[in-house]
Amino acid sequence: MLRHRLAATGLALAALGAGLAAPAAAQALRCNGHLVNVGESKLSVVRKCGEPAWREAVCVSRELFIWPQPVVPGQVLQPLITPQCVPMEEWTYDRGEGQFLGIVRFRNSSVESMRDGERMR
Repeated sequence: MLRHRLAATGLALAALGAGLAAPAAAQALRCNGHLVNVGESKLSVVRKCGEPAWREAVCVSRELFIWPQPVVPGQVLQPLITPQCVPMEEWTYDRGEGQFLGIVRFRNSSVESMRDGERMR
């Protein structure tokens, strides 16, 4: 029974790590000959890219695993999965006609991820 509980705990911890990890993307943003990297500060991004065309506060939904305490010794319980709002900020850069918008997502004032938006016409 202990072996099953340890296996369940290990699986839940792996799922927790996968649920909170940022997407593994090799996306980059190039501004004025400089690359913006994950982990950079907002100040660094402004210095490299200037002010964005749009800033927006967003709530990114992530799953949070909560382990209830067993009522009966030896009782095996399943984790409770609840959605959690992680506040972040997205900056959108207009790269010009025919180019994709550049979207930079910040978490705790540093770059969490970058992606392309729609193509500008």
